[in-house]
Amino acid sequence: METTRLEDVAAEAAPLFENRDWRLHADGLEHRDTGYFIDRDALAARRPDGHWEWPLHLSEKSWCGVRSFREAFSAALGAFGIAPDRKLTLSFALGFGTRVGGAAPDAFVPLADLVRLRAPDLRPVVARPLVAASA
Repeated sequence: METTRLEDVAAEAAPLFENRDWRLHADGLEHRDTGYFIDRDALAARRPDGHWEWPLHLSEKSWCGVRSFREAFSAALGAFGIAPDRKLTLSFALGFGTRVGGAAPDAFVPLADLVRLRAPDLRPVVARPLVAASA
């Protein structure tokens, strides 16, 4: 009969990495507050255009801060031997956008909000009379 030591169970349950928002376990990445879970086997998921699924998907979540997610996602890739590539950086940039200011560490604006066309200004234009130049 095989016995399991309490220390072995605790070590197995202990996170491999954690930060203020995320915990990395042997079976995947978990958001601490929401319980949102990315299975280890799904971490390297790509879209048909080669962009990484999770940075693009999680950029749509209001509770997901880019800095803590990027740190945890990077730790997960390293822990599970998944090689990042150029499309990973592009995926974060496309999803989370560019920081446009603010003191908050996760004060990012989605790229779409930066390039969205604004409605044209349709206020009536008042014509000014031309003044003749004196000779």
